[in-house]
Amino acid sequence: MEPSGDPITRSTSRNCTLVIMAKAPRPGLVKTRLTQYFPVPAVLELYRCLLDDTMALAKSLGDANVTIMCPTPDVEDLARAAGNGVRVVAQTGDGLAAGLTSVFTHFTAACGDRVIAFNSDSPHLPASVLKSAFAALATCDIVVGPTHDGGYYLVGAKASHFGLFTGDGLGTANAFEALLARARVLGLSVSLTEPFYDIDVAADLTQLAAELRFAPLRAPRTAAWLNEWAQTVEQLRAKTAEP
Repeated sequence: MEPSGDPITRSTSRNCTLVIMAKAPRPGLVKTRLTQYFPVPAVLELYRCLLDDTMALAKSLGDANVTIMCPTPDVEDLARAAGNGVRVVAQTGDGLAAGLTSVFTHFTAACGDRVIAFNSDSPHLPASVLKSAFAALATCDIVVGPTHDGGYYLVGAKASHFGLFTGDGLGTANAFEALLARARVLGLSVSLTEPFYDIDVAADLTQLAAELRFAPLRAPRTAAWLNEWAQTVEQLRAKTAEP
């Protein structure tokens, strides 16, 4: 099942596909660690803002095909949210490991070139990092963007590598090291982009608020949400700064 908007014209200079890993914003499924600080409807709206800004970041690359991959039950909701120009594709299987496996099985077979899976909650990432990740795939098997908390915000490849993603370690503090270990076992060459952070916990949100206060256009929808909830975010900042 692949609801889609208008077909995306492939780059004439190179085939690059950026796949945003997303879920439909439903209670209990997205940003659950923030619901102790904000009402559930507000958290769902935050996720929508992050995803919208992430799609805008992806489209700003210009020469990359932009696609969303998600669990099957979320396809229709995300197709409506994505609008024209962004395909929404159902992953095979359940969970993040299955989703990542689906990305490279589906898209490297389809386009035969560089594919990057990117999370849906780092719209503040400089576009130059995504461009450098695509460029790195010209000379290595996989590229990985590590997060400060031990995970990773992107992974890219030119082919599907059986066994690269498993359920072990994904979503935990050692996900990045587990991925590198599997790459070594498979004999894959790896390039790293600069470490970054995504939005999972209160400290991430307050860091993002501080950055977007001075550069709201990096993620304007998210910046507007943060401005609306500025008082709560400031209380969180004070709380997370306590020794």
